[in-house]
Amino acid sequence: MSKLALFGGDPVRTDPFPEWPRPTSELGASVLKTLQNENWGIGSDAISSFEKAFAAFHDAKHCISTSSGTTALWVALKAAGVKAGDEVIIPAYTFIATASAVLMANAVPVFVDIDENTLNIDPELIETAITEKTKAIMPVHIAGNPADLDKICAIGKKHGIAVVEDAAQAHGSEWNGKKVGAIGIGGIFSFQSSKNMTAGEGGAIITNDDNFKEACFSYHNCGRVSGGEWYEHQHLGGNFRLNALAASMLMAQLETIGADMDLRDKNKQSLDDGLANIDGIDLLGSYEQATRSAHHLYIVKYKKEAFNGINRDVFFKAMQVEGVYTYAGYSPLYREKLFVTDPDEYPWLKNRDYASLSLPITERICDEESVWLQQRHLLGNEDDIQDIVDAFIKVTTALKNEPELFR
Repeated sequence: MSKLALFGGDPVRTDPFPEWPRPTSELGASVLKTLQNENWGIGSDAISSFEKAFAAFHDAKHCISTSSGTTALWVALKAAGVKAGDEVIIPAYTFIATASAVLMANAVPVFVDIDENTLNIDPELIETAITEKTKAIMPVHIAGNPADLDKICAIGKKHGIAVVEDAAQAHGSEWNGKKVGAIGIGGIFSFQSSKNMTAGEGGAIITNDDNFKEACFSYHNCGRVSGGEWYEHQHLGGNFRLNALAASMLMAQLETIGADMDLRDKNKQSLDDGLANIDGIDLLGSYEQATRSAHHLYIVKYKKEAFNGINRDVFFKAMQVEGVYTYAGYSPLYREKLFVTDPDEYPWLKNRDYASLSLPITERICDEESVWLQQRHLLGNEDDIQDIVDAFIKVTTALKNEPELFR
């Protein structure tokens, strides 16, 4: 076995992996067309054309584009009827915006543990978290791998609670052959710079519910209503609209996302095949009804007991020196300083003790096991994927066979 780069050997990889975001001539042409021929904001055909096309791509009737995924979350929660003091059930393993949008709606995040096989919210734990104040359940399709929408939507229907999908990472993902996002009352997407479709910043809400769509329109557009007067404002909304140049960037990417998804599917399978036989590196699973993932992230689990008890940070350092950047990803959201709450700022959280909360699977995944690769790694060629596999094999073999080097 060759010497690890960590100890002076040659790294597996010296070339960069594919960059993201990825500028293309088609994307530039789309932006230039809007720049030269369109209104850049309200009333732009670029915005309405994108909304119509994105809704169709996601098997939905309506799309409201927004300035970010975070604002999309807030708008969707308000449109679903979330009011001050209401509770919203969310997983603790997700980006901060899932929780901060709840706080921004003056509501209470209720954290639920995850299914260790998929890293999505565990549907078996949701009902025990429901109270008379629960107004919405917000599952997150982590890494683009769909949450169990059959069980979650059934729970929502049983209790009369809206299901709002956080599909920020799930562009093109499918549940039972249908695109996610509008399987609940509605769902949101993000177009932030790391996402599989990006305009640098941006978001969208999709739905098949006419009333929900109208409420989203109002909350994202200064409280205006469709068909109303320009200075008629019926809700406390904000200016959370997407601009036309961003919409034109996204419109161009609807032409390429299909090929990108095919490539991610292929490379994800190649990585799975290459890592499957490494004892101590566990692949993630998916639900049977999850017929396609967006593969926004590639995540595996590191089991330190298979590597002489050597912790994951050592693995990360060795992998990074080999030229393959792996990292931990999320920490449990309830540990964030945001939730060491000031009752003067968040009076509706006065009796919430997030500091004492402990969700064991979330904590184990975050603190010890999760290993992330960014989605751009899945846009490479066969040699790129083989380098990733070779780096995993090289590092894990050393951890198993030469543990004294890491003490």
